[in-house]
Amino acid sequence: MNAFKGTLGLVAAAVIVVVLLVAFPAYRWFFLISLGIGVAVWGILHLWHRSHPIEEKDVQDTKRPLGLS
Repeated sequence: MNAFKGTLGLVAAAVIVVVLLVAFPAYRWFFLISLGIGVAVWGILHLWHRSHPIEEKDVQDTKRPLGLS
């Protein structure tokens, strides 16, 4: 069972990250490097999807693409 849902879960995660960054200074470098990698991947994916939009022919109209029934 999920104890934290929606906005409460996001706030709890943010509080945990802030506490770890304050309590353990070594985590700051890990967090900054991870954040940098995440932003770089987001930027690459954003540019890719902007220059290669999904067209109607790319979407399958079947609800069972593997043919399983």
